[in-house]
Amino acid sequence: MSAPIQALAAPGAGQPLEPFSYTPGPLGCEEVEIAVESCGICHSDLSMLDNDWGMTAYPFVPGHEVIGRVVALGEHTKRLSIGDRVGLGWFSGSCGACDQCLSGNQNLCLNAEATIVGRHGGFATRVRAQWTWVAPLPEGLDTEKAGPLLCGGITVFNPIVELGIQPTDSVAVIGIGGLGHMALKFLRAWGCDVTAFTTSDSKRDEALQLGAHRTLNSRNAEELAQAASSFDFILNTTNANLDWNTYIAALKPKGRLHTVGAVPEPIALAAFPMILGQKSLSGSPLGSPSTTDKMLQFSCRHGIAPTTEFFPMSRVNEALDHLRAGKARYRIVLINDLG
Repeated sequence: MSAPIQALAAPGAGQPLEPFSYTPGPLGCEEVEIAVESCGICHSDLSMLDNDWGMTAYPFVPGHEVIGRVVALGEHTKRLSIGDRVGLGWFSGSCGACDQCLSGNQNLCLNAEATIVGRHGGFATRVRAQWTWVAPLPEGLDTEKAGPLLCGGITVFNPIVELGIQPTDSVAVIGIGGLGHMALKFLRAWGCDVTAFTTSDSKRDEALQLGAHRTLNSRNAEELAQAASSFDFILNTTNANLDWNTYIAALKPKGRLHTVGAVPEPIALAAFPMILGQKSLSGSPLGSPSTTDKMLQFSCRHGIAPTTEFFPMSRVNEALDHLRAGKARYRIVLINDLG
């Protein structure tokens, strides 16, 4: 019989997390059990906590940016050994048999399992997942700060790989927050010419320190007009409704506006600028296991880590309030002190 797992769970929508214990049952033949060392907090944890997406089951244990060590392996697991330091992100399983899985696009599997949807996540002493989605961490990676790479990091890294962004491209990032600050770091290291769209001049120095070569104030009509036909690629990391046609105008011919932010309302665009400039709009989720491995290696090679704040896991409600108030700079990591 498996030993109980100690966790922190919300009993209902929007309620504070409290101590919670559960018995996970027998380890599946393709499952890995991870002793959690730390876990990042993501806005998706807040959305699930509040049941914003209508799919949260309570009691709810958040946490999908896990760093830890492998302590148990199912009999059909591969590439992992007991004691390996690993990471686990949003996905915790996929079917392995559909066209998407067989072509290496497991992140697009229609039957993919999410770490905190219908199951218990990483705000706990241990967490389980299918071995495919448990990423070995390269030697030299800053594991203390690495948790947010497994969700926010791969979210912004994935389109760089999938869309074939070139080091010679002129790119821009909308939103310099939990996602956007990592996008700036990745794109700068990728070799691109990087512009940050900011909402105020006060954020200019911060954006430049994070990797932008220059900034544009997105509330300054004159600056936006001067940026017309400037970018091969614009990445939106915000969840806000924006003047999308302005950003389409800022693209070069064949340019692409890509969103990883969950914009709340439909995106309305004029057809003629898209047609005449052969421009496109697209979106993407997190990356596949293979792309996640690439991101971790790239981060290690270039010394890239999220800008993080730390809280003990036992102070999770304080950390969640800090994030909810928009005070996080830029990601929060919980250090496990649950025992």
